[in-house]
Amino acid sequence: MLQMMVSKRIGRRQFHFTVQGPNFHEVVAEYDRLSFPDVPKCGICGSDNLDLTARVAQDKFKYTSVKCIDCRADVTFGKRQDDDQTVFLRKTEDGKLDWRAWEKADK
Repeated sequence: MLQMMVSKRIGRRQFHFTVQGPNFHEVVAEYDRLSFPDVPKCGICGSDNLDLTARVAQDKFKYTSVKCIDCRADVTFGKRQDDDQTVFLRKTEDGKLDWRAWEKADK
């Protein structure tokens, strides 16, 4: 079994992921499944105080996001329909990360 360490910078934090496979080709294929770039700062307020978050909505929908600790904006990871193990950060029509400002929920 071969392994490769992958580092991604999210704001001021460095995250390390280990991918593995039975051969070099499979290890590189697993690395490609983490097809998202480093995220240096929030697309709304410009802060580098970012973190990875995960939540489950309605007991069935799983969301993983990069969240700004300062303004609470986030950009959500997407998954491919044909391969739910491949993740990417959602983008707008013009190719920029699709940051969403935090909106207070009405009660």
